[in-house]
Amino acid sequence: MFEVVGMGNLNYDIIFLLDRFPEFHEKVVSREAHFGLGGAAGNTISWLATFGLKTGFIGAVGKDEIGEAHLRYFERLGVDTDGIDVVDVPSGVAVAMVHGDDKRIVKYPGANALRRFKPDYAEKAGFLHLSSNPPELIEEAVRFANERDIPISVDIGEATLPREVEGMIDYLLMNEDEYRRKYGSLDTSLSNAKNLIITLNGGGALVREGDRTFEVRGLSAKVVDSTGAGDAFDAGLIYGILNGWSLRDSAKLGMLLAYITVQKVGARSAIVSLDEVVKMSKELGLDLPWNERL
Repeated sequence: MFEVVGMGNLNYDIIFLLDRFPEFHEKVVSREAHFGLGGAAGNTISWLATFGLKTGFIGAVGKDEIGEAHLRYFERLGVDTDGIDVVDVPSGVAVAMVHGDDKRIVKYPGANALRRFKPDYAEKAGFLHLSSNPPELIEEAVRFANERDIPISVDIGEATLPREVEGMIDYLLMNEDEYRRKYGSLDTSLSNAKNLIITLNGGGALVREGDRTFEVRGLSAKVVDSTGAGDAFDAGLIYGILNGWSLRDSAKLGMLLAYITVQKVGARSAIVSLDEVVKMSKELGLDLPWNERL
């Protein structure tokens, strides 16, 4: 049995930090670069495994060095890899150009496009988390989890779902821009998910818990690279939920992990131990219920 099973992309990230974006047919020199493993759900699961949770993953990688690196990395963290298919297609790659708060990304899905939902594996989960999945996989996983009373969180991105399926989601996660594009405003009543969490530009989150909506204030940080910040937020939220914290405190932990992440280049280079997170939360006066953690 797993406390959390994630499902989503597994990519190799190439990140360039630029003083400016190139013009048409122009070459610019990056002042800094980062190369490493990524993928939204994979980043979230990496945080949770580092915090000591028993985790598994559903995904697909290629028969190449990138695929092997993903498997070795997860195995080193203690993430079960039996749900990851190794297919005869190159592993996914994401290239990001970052200039201040602006980021341009090009992705090659590769093996990720062959990912399939695995009911037998998902049935071992105490909690399911989805990020960067196509609508058909989200719908299949949400219906499965709903039928078996497995709590599920979905970082939905730009994917669309039938309203019936959306209403089955325990924790729907979106950023402010995604929510505005989907619903036209930040009116939290427009989504019928059981609980809704909207991360806000510049930090903070708008949280609807049942019929009650409240805002969690963010932490001010100099943003070096926002890659993986949303994934880190998801990890904090899930960790709090699994430990019986209020949704407010869970979102506050998510804010802290996002705060840590944006100050470093690369999604997984920012991952630190739970002890370090506890220490930092106390230094920042966040008053999180660590003594109540399981």
